[in-house]
Amino acid sequence: MNEQIRYYKLRAKEYEAVYEKPERQKDLGQIRQYLSQQFPRKRILEIASGTGYWTQILSSSAQKILATDINPEVLSIARQKDYPQQNVKFQIQDLYRMPLPKTPYEGLFGGFILSHIARDDWESFFTNCLSQLSQGASLIFLDNRYVKDSSTPISRRDKKGNTFQSRSLASGEVFEVMKNFPTESELKQVLFSEISEWHWIEWDYYWLLKCSKNTF
Repeated sequence: MNEQIRYYKLRAKEYEAVYEKPERQKDLGQIRQYLSQQFPRKRILEIASGTGYWTQILSSSAQKILATDINPEVLSIARQKDYPQQNVKFQIQDLYRMPLPKTPYEGLFGGFILSHIARDDWESFFTNCLSQLSQGASLIFLDNRYVKDSSTPISRRDKKGNTFQSRSLASGEVFEVMKNFPTESELKQVLFSEISEWHWIEWDYYWLLKCSKNTF
């Protein structure tokens, strides 16, 4: 098993502690408000949905959500949450092996997944995401900015520019996890021919990209 996947498998019960940092509450409040309004009455695909923290927020306005993750441990936690609209289905999926849908989705959300994708895999990652969507569908990616004294320090950088962090679980076990911090210009370079309606938002601790799949 990939060590990064194993790390998130073991971290499942600890995962949402990352959203409890006091200095990040203002940003998170604004992001929750923003995301709750982005997919009104749309059928959307959520990749790397984890413990369902963002799934709950998206479900307040979406018509239907297929929330996917490779780890059954995090999906088990997500399934226990309350979804008043009863509009969420969960599925174990490897985002690189997802079958094409019979009816393409009208939107896609990926929270805190792009930073864990190797830089030389970004193109294939976005190709896979776009293959799930109808023309004109919206894609939203949310991830961390690197902030000194708040973010976990970068422990290593490889020859391809990927950065890594050393992370410890409550058990004391330590993992090296890939954690990239892409810039807007880097992502534009990879995506420019495939998308339109580019919107980039930065908060103190997070960035968000909203774009649309080309209609041609």
